[in-house]
Amino acid sequence: MNENLIPLAELMRPETLNDIVGQNHLLSQGKTLRNMIENDRYGSFVLWGPPGSGKTTIAKIIRKNTKHNFIWFSAVQSGIKEAKKIMQQAEYLFKTNNISTILFVDEIHRFNKAQQDAFLPYVESGYIILIGATTENPSFEIIPALLSRIQVYLLKKLNDKDVKTLLKRAVDRFQIKINEDALESIVLQADGDARKAFNLFEIVIKNVRNKVIEIQDIKKFLSDKPIFYDKNGEEHYNIISAFHKSVRGSDSQAALYWLARMLEAGENPKYLARRLIRIASEDIGLADPNAIVLATSVMQTVNFVGMPECELALAELTVYLATAPKSNSIYIAYKNAKADAHNYSSLPVPYHIRNAPTKLMKNLGYSDNYKYDHDYENHYYYQKYFPDKMNEKEYYTPGKFGFEKEIEKRIKW
Repeated sequence: MNENLIPLAELMRPETLNDIVGQNHLLSQGKTLRNMIENDRYGSFVLWGPPGSGKTTIAKIIRKNTKHNFIWFSAVQSGIKEAKKIMQQAEYLFKTNNISTILFVDEIHRFNKAQQDAFLPYVESGYIILIGATTENPSFEIIPALLSRIQVYLLKKLNDKDVKTLLKRAVDRFQIKINEDALESIVLQADGDARKAFNLFEIVIKNVRNKVIEIQDIKKFLSDKPIFYDKNGEEHYNIISAFHKSVRGSDSQAALYWLARMLEAGENPKYLARRLIRIASEDIGLADPNAIVLATSVMQTVNFVGMPECELALAELTVYLATAPKSNSIYIAYKNAKADAHNYSSLPVPYHIRNAPTKLMKNLGYSDNYKYDHDYENHYYYQKYFPDKMNEKEYYTPGKFGFEKEIEKRIKW
């Protein structure tokens, strides 16, 4: 086969486990995954990792070395009907020849949760050994029943040293002369994706005619490095969590960084404004009641001007909340009150605090013995407001903040 027709990423794909870089936590001597591959004794598992981390490479090494019947299946190109036919054939092969079938399903998360049910009886009976590959978190994308029957192996994103090692193999194989800084610029652009690194390198070596490839040659083919952010996947939740926790932890610098990561990657600013309102009430609360006022004002700004004009308002609010005093007293108070609301949801309202707009209701005792607080000193008269069969509870303890001192004087707990 003419090597010139084969993409460089495929041409340079590792052929043995020892050639794979960056996944020593899974493939070094003695590790379970390596032992399975070397001994050709498999249980079902899923390879979960970012693009270009080695999932397909591991699958191809398994296909090359196994004595099992091996079938490669893409959830992108084919549907669950085709998969069922393959599994039925695997069942026949198992029963007639006692041979198990390894079914490798690339992009397994493309099957919805109802479709994934089809794998269960075949995996459980041993007719197939299911090996899946996915870039998405299996906790969210694979049904619990199937997840309980398989192992999940997490492949790490390659670091710059790993990517550079792979590129140097291509440099040596084709005897290419390239300056170190030029090579490093490709590594930086690849951002841990081996396939992306080889694809960019291939473009360069096919189009640069200089004897030595320089950094300026590389820059002609470099685009602005995209910000990695999956608005619908796990990374979305990871970054918004980092943002929220940075604000809660009073680190305005980190909070601004995570805010910029999301905005520059195209996150909906309204989503961020809503999260900041939540932070203002959950993490700042009564320590600074003005926080939620400012947060709702910024929400109006976002709705009014949109992106990119609203980015500074979001940044201002982020810094304000990060540097504000913190209190989760309201968060805890409502959490406990909500629990009691569920536990005591059937308790009736005491008669003395019921409204009595009709004569019948008054005759039934509605509003009897209710004391109108404004008729008493300090506009306060103690009476029980909880249901009769429920003890009074202290969800929130007043007196922590200056504006509450006057209220504290009047309240009997």
